[in-house]
Amino acid sequence: MATGPGLYSDIAKKTRDLLYRDYQTDHKFSVSTVAANGLAITPSATKKGELLLGDVNAQWKNNSVTTDLKLDIKSNLCTTITIDELAPGLKTILSFVVPDQKSGKVEVQYFHENAGISTSIGLAAKPLVNFSGVVGNNIVALGTDISFDTSTGNFTKYNAGLSFSFADLIASFVLNDKFDTLTASYMHIVSPLTKTAVGAELTHRFSSNENTLTIGTQHALDPLTSLKARVNNSGIASALIQHAWRPKSLVTISGEVDTKAIEKSAKVGIAVALKP
Repeated sequence: MATGPGLYSDIAKKTRDLLYRDYQTDHKFSVSTVAANGLAITPSATKKGELLLGDVNAQWKNNSVTTDLKLDIKSNLCTTITIDELAPGLKTILSFVVPDQKSGKVEVQYFHENAGISTSIGLAAKPLVNFSGVVGNNIVALGTDISFDTSTGNFTKYNAGLSFSFADLIASFVLNDKFDTLTASYMHIVSPLTKTAVGAELTHRFSSNENTLTIGTQHALDPLTSLKARVNNSGIASALIQHAWRPKSLVTISGEVDTKAIEKSAKVGIAVALKP
């Protein structure tokens, strides 16, 4: 694939990952196995309070075609077929859920050194059509994300974003929720050697005049162990420690506490992912 500004979903992604990725208050366990023919199977179970959820994922790669299957506890089968490089920079994705007959969707992505485009259309009589595009380069990117419902003739989504990326700094400005929400985010890489970074995200909702501020940091204790912490203006503080006890196998323990109601019990989440 050509290097360039990426897709619209890549705007502010690294900052979102710093502030939100791997934090959880549930208990999750997954184990992956890979057969001789390359078929990877991953059963997983998640405990959310008193609710127990489970699913089985299977992935098979054959040259440029990747097939993903996911069967959940409600017997819904989600299928995703990805075809890479039908033409230079082009990726095609077909997805559908059985038995939902209206879930089918075809998505085409195109990557260029100065642009990234993604367009999708539902496989229904009156489908939902989505278009997102980004222009720029590895330093600056400007993009938009639009969805149109042909059954109602209305735009269900229109967003816009701008990002600046440097070796040690990333700054982004995004208008979401039909331009009702403005989010400004910032990430600074303090030390690439220890993966130390700090980040912040400020969101303002125009309709309610509400502001939300989240700040966070991460640091690698060693090549196998990392720490993360964050806090928001509502007083919710979270922290996690993640250890790779073998390549690709991770154990993550995270906790959350309401600093404005310290008498309440802290929430603790554990995730164990075992991979060959």
